[in-house]
Amino acid sequence: MSETLFEKVWKSHVIVEKESGPSLIYIDRHLVHEVTSPQAFDGLRMNNRQVRRPDLTIATMDHNVPTSDRSLPILDQTSAVQIQTLEKNCKDFGITLFDINSPNQGIVHVIGPQLGITLPGSTIVCGDSHTSTHGAFGALALGIGTSDVEHVLASQSMWLEKPKPFEIKVEGKIKNPHAVTAKDIVLSIIKNIGTGGGTGTVIEYTGQGISDLSMEQRMTICNMSIEAGARAGMIAPDEKTFDYLRDRKYTPKNYESLVEQWRDTLKTDSDAKFEKEFVLDINDIAPQVSWGTNPGMTCDVTDNIPTPDEYSNGDENQKKGAQKALDYMDLKSGTAIEDIKINRVFIGSCTNARLEDLIEASKVVNGQKVSSDVSAMVVPGSQMVKKQAEELGLDKIFINANFEWREAGCSMCLGMNPDILSPGDRCASTSNRNFEGRQGTGGRTHLVSPVMAAAAAINGHFVDVRKLDLK
Repeated sequence: MSETLFEKVWKSHVIVEKESGPSLIYIDRHLVHEVTSPQAFDGLRMNNRQVRRPDLTIATMDHNVPTSDRSLPILDQTSAVQIQTLEKNCKDFGITLFDINSPNQGIVHVIGPQLGITLPGSTIVCGDSHTSTHGAFGALALGIGTSDVEHVLASQSMWLEKPKPFEIKVEGKIKNPHAVTAKDIVLSIIKNIGTGGGTGTVIEYTGQGISDLSMEQRMTICNMSIEAGARAGMIAPDEKTFDYLRDRKYTPKNYESLVEQWRDTLKTDSDAKFEKEFVLDINDIAPQVSWGTNPGMTCDVTDNIPTPDEYSNGDENQKKGAQKALDYMDLKSGTAIEDIKINRVFIGSCTNARLEDLIEASKVVNGQKVSSDVSAMVVPGSQMVKKQAEELGLDKIFINANFEWREAGCSMCLGMNPDILSPGDRCASTSNRNFEGRQGTGGRTHLVSPVMAAAAAINGHFVDVRKLDLK
């Protein structure tokens, strides 16, 4: 029987399958951080249970960690307690922890691939919605809640309703890869299918527009599958995938024999059927900027903000949502995107804080200065990324341009640490969500690519980066 990539990975991990209701699947890797794990560990203690496979469980600190001077005490007491609690839990249950002082510390979805913990064909879970990032390697990677975190810790398995396979094909070849990026591709997809377009599915991304991307760019695509409503996103592994994972810290000793298996098995059969399909021509994609309060409220940088009627296409709820978003964002329909002024810039998050993202952004700011009206910061996705960037001199480029150069962490993506927007701040952000208050109460977030964020920092407003000389 012909099967999709998702169906093959699912089938190879099913312990108990039910036609109606959830099935029990085996979990290969469990990634843990400080925010969603404390209650799960408390549940283990209450029931006198151990972690079933501590060797398959990896923990790091990312959501609450300060990105400023780490020699100073953590002032926020909630953050300090959660970090201390994770340290104790990992010590008590024998789990490997990359703590705040570890050279391997970073955002969980950045360090997993960097360290070779993420593997093709595996099942990966984490108490964080953007676990879908790891699907770029052909893994079935799922964000889970705290009760499921406890279940996986105790049993190395979880109950899950089987999603439907959904193919999104990106056809064509990007003419200007420095200006039209993976972030623009995924924002265009969400703009077209809506934030509920992938509900109940696992999206498999296919086509030349995807295969041409680097692994770091593919991670950006899969990362934001969640913003399209999907349970996960996947891309079939290829030679780029295998080369990326070779000789990493946790890459298995039998890696080459595994690669031979993956080459033969981890791909969708040519006659396999998807429940849904969507095709996007990459030549139709321009640099994207979100204008509203969900990622689907996005348009080309050369466009004007739509009216609620234009956005809603006759859907009254969508119309009300668009008007509410415009009120919150303090924007008017008809305003040109390039006329929107910003006063904050954030380059970071599990979506866009990898080395390639920082390299591309640095090309925009090199020799320039941040606008006097703007406060801008760069937060590497991991300490490894930070070290690599500094070896290339990227830190000096950003600092000389008046960006802040920070330590690794989730930072302003979700405002669960000191890096937050003040009420009324307008931010060009490389993160994944622009919900009301996401980056700080009353803060207004515009989702963009790293090069778009960098250009906005220099100019004080959004600009079409296709007009810049980027090489």
